[in-house]
Amino acid sequence: MRPGGRVLSAPTRPIGRIVRRFRAVSGNQPAVLDGFARRSVSLAEGDKVVYVAGRGPAVIVMPEMPGISPDVVRFARWVRDAGFTVFLPSLFGVDGAYPTVELAEPIVKRACVSKEFRAFAGGGTSPVAAWLRALAREAHGECGGPGVGAVGMCFTGNFALTMALEPAVIAPVLNQPSLPLDDPAGLELSSEDAAAIRRRFDRDDLTALAYRFDNDKWCTGQRFAAYARLLGDRFDGRVLPGECANPAPPPFFRDVVQTPHSVVTAHLTDEEGHPTVRARDEILEFLRARLLGA
Repeated sequence: MRPGGRVLSAPTRPIGRIVRRFRAVSGNQPAVLDGFARRSVSLAEGDKVVYVAGRGPAVIVMPEMPGISPDVVRFARWVRDAGFTVFLPSLFGVDGAYPTVELAEPIVKRACVSKEFRAFAGGGTSPVAAWLRALAREAHGECGGPGVGAVGMCFTGNFALTMALEPAVIAPVLNQPSLPLDDPAGLELSSEDAAAIRRRFDRDDLTALAYRFDNDKWCTGQRFAAYARLLGDRFDGRVLPGECANPAPPPFFRDVVQTPHSVVTAHLTDEEGHPTVRARDEILEFLRARLLGA
């Protein structure tokens, strides 16, 4: 039980079904993902590759654009080392690739027109959120514990919130949620889902933790204000000064994003006491409090 919350028991689904759905995949994978088991996850909503590592309650770490970069993997390892089983789904891009401009631009364009995502205003909730909720449900059955954490970033930032429509998800973290791309004050949610999420947060005493840089043009103060209107004091939005962002991020972030953006990945400065490292540590503490009772 987490403080102020209710106990969510692990599903009693037969473990054999989970094993069949979480089938290990043989073959090569990028060296940056060494230590992660590559699984083919087949759910009613479709099939995707998921990288899994660690022990303990499950945390779904969703990649930012343009995919599962070395910086995203580094963050996933920190979550694993904090005492969790990390599930890192491949949603777009080339797994393990360094985010260059040439590689990333076509990936972004494909995602923006994909039927799985709602990148622009008026589209409602991205359909891929249903698959992610199913993944959280299965991960909870495999790993047990009071529930599941969900960490989104950039393109997937809001998915951590929509995943809370799954009862197993009790620790959502939104890093620089950037959708819809064309409406700085908008939320990537249908009105029905927004109302259901607010009811869930009130009923189960949930809180969403969120981060952005103060001069991020992709995730603005208007968006955080919209989350605050939806969730009230259940939205814990934290803002870092843009001048503390890593000044030498990978080329995609330097040349395409062109603004401080990725708080715990590309724009993190891995130095003790640095504001971005403190943000990372706060996220790990949030997950521990809700999933480990620490």
